[in-house]
Amino acid sequence: MDQEKIGVFISTLRKEHGMTQQQLADAIGVSNKTISKWECGV
Repeated sequence: MDQEKIGVFISTLRKEHGMTQQQLADAIGVSNKTISKWECGV
């Protein structure tokens, strides 16, 4: 999987579970900025 596909996958799963980027970040111990970067494929 390339980074862009992984980002779409993360975003899709997060939204399916009704979570914000901040909620996901808190759950896994990273910043919401990190989640944003992952979802954007950065």
